[in-house]
Amino acid sequence: MTRNYTAYNFQTLRDDVYMLAHDGDVTGNKIGPARSSCAVHVGSYNQNRDSIYVQQQTISAEGMSGIAFSSNVPHTVRSRETKTCSDCHVSKNEDNNAIMAQLMMQGTGYVNFMGRYCWLAAKDHGLYAAVVTEQEEPQAIIGSTLQQLAFPDFFRKHLDNGSILQHAHEHPGIDIGDKLLHPFRKADILQVQPRGEYLYAACGAGGLRVFDIAFIDDKSFSERITTAPVSPLGQRFYVKTQYAAAVAAPCTPAPDPTRTHRPENRESKVHSLFGYIYVADLHEGLILVGAATTIDGNPSNNFLKREATFNPKGLLKGARAITIVGTYAYICCDAVLITIVGEPYLKKPRAVQVQFRYAFVCDSAGIKVLDVTNLARPEPLAEVPLADARNLYLARTYAYIAAGKQGLVILDIEKPRQPHIDQVFNAGGKINDVNDVKLGITYVSEFAYLADGKNGLRVVQLTSPETPGNYGFSPRPTPRLIATFPIPDDGCALSVGRALDRDRAVDESGNQIGVFGRVGARPLDLADQQRLFLRHGRVWRVSDDPADYPWPRPMRGEDK
Repeated sequence: MTRNYTAYNFQTLRDDVYMLAHDGDVTGNKIGPARSSCAVHVGSYNQNRDSIYVQQQTISAEGMSGIAFSSNVPHTVRSRETKTCSDCHVSKNEDNNAIMAQLMMQGTGYVNFMGRYCWLAAKDHGLYAAVVTEQEEPQAIIGSTLQQLAFPDFFRKHLDNGSILQHAHEHPGIDIGDKLLHPFRKADILQVQPRGEYLYAACGAGGLRVFDIAFIDDKSFSERITTAPVSPLGQRFYVKTQYAAAVAAPCTPAPDPTRTHRPENRESKVHSLFGYIYVADLHEGLILVGAATTIDGNPSNNFLKREATFNPKGLLKGARAITIVGTYAYICCDAVLITIVGEPYLKKPRAVQVQFRYAFVCDSAGIKVLDVTNLARPEPLAEVPLADARNLYLARTYAYIAAGKQGLVILDIEKPRQPHIDQVFNAGGKINDVNDVKLGITYVSEFAYLADGKNGLRVVQLTSPETPGNYGFSPRPTPRLIATFPIPDDGCALSVGRALDRDRAVDESGNQIGVFGRVGARPLDLADQQRLFLRHGRVWRVSDDPADYPWPRPMRGEDK
């Protein structure tokens, strides 16, 4: 124990984005700039330098996620190079939606941290943790520009191997049914989501399963992914459902609502919604599973159970995708999206993601855009026809679409009311069955991780130091296929686990997620946020051109 070594991953410290929050008590909690700070991941090694655990996020004593932030009191005032009206308020051109999401610390999906392992759901072939980075610092993505610069010998070896990733850990899945009647029947793993020490998996007829992945990097463990590391008597990491099609954590950081709260610490309380995992079941609708036991640090109470089931009059029949947006669950099902938006606008919705005031939905006709200024009242706006949009990921001013045979379709969503296709990438026809896409940034380069059907995991470098505007807020991607992990025995890659959000300190309903580094400091709550863009319940907009004064005024025909 005296020789245990703990390493911090410093690439998670970022201050290249503009955000606002309340400062600490010493300045009267004034609103000012804030930044990501001390958002560390901890890895630990024993006396033999064996990896005990790798890149684990931390949780504060009060329960806030250790993906931390700090208010950053300005020390100077400039007459030039300063912020303008549209940096903090909705612009009259409706072209700063991503900037507003960043400003209010809701997160943009761009600076997410994937880490050493990329998690992949492979249907009846179980799940895989593919090694996508080097072990040593700098932790370069294998096949990337950084690996070529920092590890040239390893880079050449990777090319000699046909750009195939060589290492991964797997779990074959869970047996279900009567072993005498169905001796080889396994639950299909349809979707995975890592969070801290655990991986949540929607396993179809196998229900919800939770896998312990804390020791994924420890070579002293023969089985690095387990379902009951203590014993079946000491843990129950599953909840039976009829057919779990999707699973969602309320956020990828891990705030814990069960921890002790001391008023003198001036910390916000963690909302109870973060103590649950949310399952979309084809037959049962929405299922809430109490999962605070997986983040409370106590191994003696790891018995998961169903807390609630919601499917009024069968309205959520066919529930197959779910996203948690603040205190709302957006569910794609046979009849409607969230029981509000349905035919003829949405046709068999498959997936939904939200960025500030707009939701983007994949359905059988393509991509649909909804105005969700009022989260309870989505309103149809625009659409982009696509033949086979299966899933999507939002990253600042671009939407990345898993478009089946078309490959990766990239939409320009800088103006969400006018989305359009920026480019289509299929690596010369090699990427031709894309089911899912997630993004993560490593140092200054952005990467896409694709679940490419029968082709397996595809790693695509989107930006590099040579990319024009790479150090700007949202550089145009220049995709390049750099690595592949094929699923053995013709397995099918269905989904990729979302990487850890590093710029999300608060959710869309104003609930704090990350710890702040000054006593009394906190992100903007819902009322604070709404004052930036709502007036008497209606959206107001600004212009950076003084000639446009007086402004704001609502857009023609708008009344919300």
